[in-house]
Amino acid sequence: MLAAALLAGCGTQTAQQARSDGPATASASARPCAAPRWPADGGAQGGVRIASTGAACAEYEVTNTGGEPADVTVAFSLLSAAGEAMDTVTRTLPAIAPGASAKDRIDPPAGSRERVGAGWRVKIITVRSVPTSEAPAPAGPCPPSGLRLWADEGDAAMGLRVVGLHLRNCGTAAVTLDGYPQLQLLDLEHRPVDGVSVLRGGAAIATGTGADDPPQQIALRPGEGARSTLVWRNTTGAGEAVNAPYVRVRATPDAAPVTVTPDLDLGTTGRLGVGAWVRENGAS
Repeated sequence: MLAAALLAGCGTQTAQQARSDGPATASASARPCAAPRWPADGGAQGGVRIASTGAACAEYEVTNTGGEPADVTVAFSLLSAAGEAMDTVTRTLPAIAPGASAKDRIDPPAGSRERVGAGWRVKIITVRSVPTSEAPAPAGPCPPSGLRLWADEGDAAMGLRVVGLHLRNCGTAAVTLDGYPQLQLLDLEHRPVDGVSVLRGGAAIATGTGADDPPQQIALRPGEGARSTLVWRNTTGAGEAVNAPYVRVRATPDAAPVTVTPDLDLGTTGRLGVGAWVRENGAS
């Protein structure tokens, strides 16, 4: 697990504002980066650029090019000087104001001192940005809506993709679920994706995925949870492949939206199966 710290600077955010929603958790560090030793050749993408790479750490900068505060998640590949993949790390910088920038740092992988001594670099894999007001909240303070909603990392095998949507009532009143979550698919520019059939249930895609239960009314009391399942295939044939990195989810028709990033790679199938809400054990 790699440590991260935001660097001090005019107009940048503080170290305590860093957050990671992936397996790597951001933590504050007072150590400054050493002077750059190798070119910052990891490129730029989606408002993110690699600023410098040195023996102690690599620095990158994230700029919110949108019109509202955003949580920006960046996935990086850490490579040796010879191009050997050493590690993959994900960082999320929350609540970056419109037009503002935030700086962050990544430390070399533990146990790679010999390889790093010959040089290393950081390559941007993906950049995902969601409105802070719609960011998933698997932990931390309960959202104003009283509901936590987030997507898991999913499972992929032989072109079949399965991702769980998890809901937790962290409020003080019961919430009634009746059927299916409402979904809006968005492209990389956050524009609606057309031409995709959103199917109720996953049986038309594949059986045994957990998305086959019939819809039922569920009274979700405080502390209780529920789950829905997204199912699709990345099968390509004639036509243009469809990708929808973002899915805007409403747990109920009048619920506040939450934007998750399951990175739907639908191929040319044009179909997404969504399971009905079912109870899920666990407490908030």
